[in-house]
Amino acid sequence: MSLLTQSLAENRRTLALAAPIAAGHVSQMLMGLADTVMVGSVGVVPLAACAFANTVLMIPFIFGFGLLAGVSVRASHAFGAGRPQNCGEVLRAGTVLALVIGTAVALGVHAGIPLLPWLGQPPEVNAACVNYLLLCGWSVVPVYLTTVPKSLAEALARPWVPFWLMIGGVLINVLLNWVLIYGNLGAPRMGLDGAGLATLLARVVTMILMFAYVLLAPGLRISRPAQWLAGGMGPEMRPLLAIGLPAGAMQLSEISGFAFGSLMMGWLSINAMAAHQIAITCAATTFMLPLGLSQAVSVRVGHARGAGEADRCKAVIFGALGLAVAIMAGFAVMFLTAGKLIAGWFVAAPAIVMLATQLMRMAAFFQIFDGIQIVCSGALRGFADARMPMIIGVLAYWVVALPVSYVGAFRLGFGAEGIWFGFVMGLAVAAGALFIRVLLRLKHGVI
Repeated sequence: MSLLTQSLAENRRTLALAAPIAAGHVSQMLMGLADTVMVGSVGVVPLAACAFANTVLMIPFIFGFGLLAGVSVRASHAFGAGRPQNCGEVLRAGTVLALVIGTAVALGVHAGIPLLPWLGQPPEVNAACVNYLLLCGWSVVPVYLTTVPKSLAEALARPWVPFWLMIGGVLINVLLNWVLIYGNLGAPRMGLDGAGLATLLARVVTMILMFAYVLLAPGLRISRPAQWLAGGMGPEMRPLLAIGLPAGAMQLSEISGFAFGSLMMGWLSINAMAAHQIAITCAATTFMLPLGLSQAVSVRVGHARGAGEADRCKAVIFGALGLAVAIMAGFAVMFLTAGKLIAGWFVAAPAIVMLATQLMRMAAFFQIFDGIQIVCSGALRGFADARMPMIIGVLAYWVVALPVSYVGAFRLGFGAEGIWFGFVMGLAVAAGALFIRVLLRLKHGVI
């Protein structure tokens, strides 16, 4: 059987797993999209404050997700090896890890409030974002806790119920936004603060429902911990951290690069910050589809490794890369042809719409690079190969992307487009280097 035929056959299985995972990620982006659209109608300063707060939170937020990446890797490997009972220890150790890092992030947000003026944003933006930032900071705890049972269910090839629970969380958030931002149904009109409270409440409800599913579903009974409060979590916590720490560092290097670029937008103007928030929200939403593919590839490579079937890995990976390129090429065309229309959905101010349209054209150029790099990252995570991707991430985003962004924006005078050109260059370098790493891993063995 040719590699193409194998890849097409594996793609059907990968898509069956990736579709609900990607849709669940899109649902989470829709929560942020809803906040952006609904806050945007309140005014430009609240929109810029929302963008600034989300930028500040994104760095620890994504690092925590990286730390928890080992949950799906360890659970998928146990499932592929025919040891689903080991998943109970993964769930128990992952829950403790999620609680610890979520609480640390929330407390860190509180401690960092006095430092906001050091980040160079307009004073009115700093003042407007404080309560929203605190509420969203505490919402990180239920988000991390939700991630653990969700990752476990996906690793055991049961992704659809978690997907519907995530969609339910989005609908709750939109409803609460409508009530709390605008003061409907007799509630006080809270504006941006209402969006933060709505996000916190929706995420708590989603967390409760996700744990209830994993603990009560008959098909997942074998993966429940025998004793939640027993000691001896060290044997499982160590491999979780061995995968999670470098994976988190890699994701941190990428997201911190983008976040620092967002701060540079604030150095330009409020309008630039608002336009950037629109464009980055759109680019991040399209990114959720290859991200779902990436996680499905990670799980399927883990299954293959656990079962000792190394030959399947190549077809799984190359099939997913082809899908990612096709999907992201479609989004690139959409950004090039409909960017102005999309920007107009967020805000009516002509200057912001024009700048956001220009930035979405830049986003079109990095779509394919973004798809390749995230699928390759997922494949390497399935191999439990996290250290080299971490090094690649640091080099691509901090040695290439940010210097190019700064020079393009402030030395060459290209402004916001100069900052986004740095994003294009960083993602291109990351995609090329990670693809080479995957090829080397396949050549020299993956089990």
